[in-house]
Amino acid sequence: MTQLLQRSITNHRVFPGLAKDGLPFIGVGAALTGVTALAAHSEALLPLTLLPLALTGLVTYFFRDPERVLPTDARFLYAPADGRVMMVEEIEEERFIKGPATRIVIFLSIFNVHINRTPTAGVVHYREHVPGNFHAAWKKEIEPGNERQYLGLETPRGPILVVQVAGLLARRIVCRPQIGEELLAGQRIGLIKFSSRTDLIFPRGTATPLVAPGMPVHGGVTPIGEYR
Repeated sequence: MTQLLQRSITNHRVFPGLAKDGLPFIGVGAALTGVTALAAHSEALLPLTLLPLALTGLVTYFFRDPERVLPTDARFLYAPADGRVMMVEEIEEERFIKGPATRIVIFLSIFNVHINRTPTAGVVHYREHVPGNFHAAWKKEIEPGNERQYLGLETPRGPILVVQVAGLLARRIVCRPQIGEELLAGQRIGLIKFSSRTDLIFPRGTATPLVAPGMPVHGGVTPIGEYR
């Protein structure tokens, strides 16, 4: 089973270090750069190719997908995304946790790796996509109107909920796991295209938060909660 899961972690990668979701954007940028270069009939016009070339480079950088060693210590909940902690707060969560819960909110800038990962091992029991707005993800006022994707896992320590929230520049959320899939801690689950945020929600009292607002975290690497 572990070998099958290990293969599923990497089967969506086309090039080492690059998410396949970025290939259409990179292809368009490269084609535009090529067309611009061909249209530049003199050295004076060659600088016109710099803008599409730079944009292609930025898009390629955005869709980077570094390989990471999967965490094995089941005492911890790991960050579901790279970024910076915005909030650690107590809420009522009625979709999947169904009661008092702790939420850790991570903001992803356009310079962060945007691959989302599982905080711990578990089985997918719930997923739901909610259409909505595309307001700036760093504003708390986006609740509950921004587009989002919910992914709920049942784990040996109880339920957890990962929420992918679209931001000002995000226009598509990718979430691959389906109901019934068994996932490893740190496994890739998808991404949000361009700036966004990712929330981790777990039942109140089951784990102690290990982070505070302002702290940087790395998906599948940084422990952000410790089970009691």
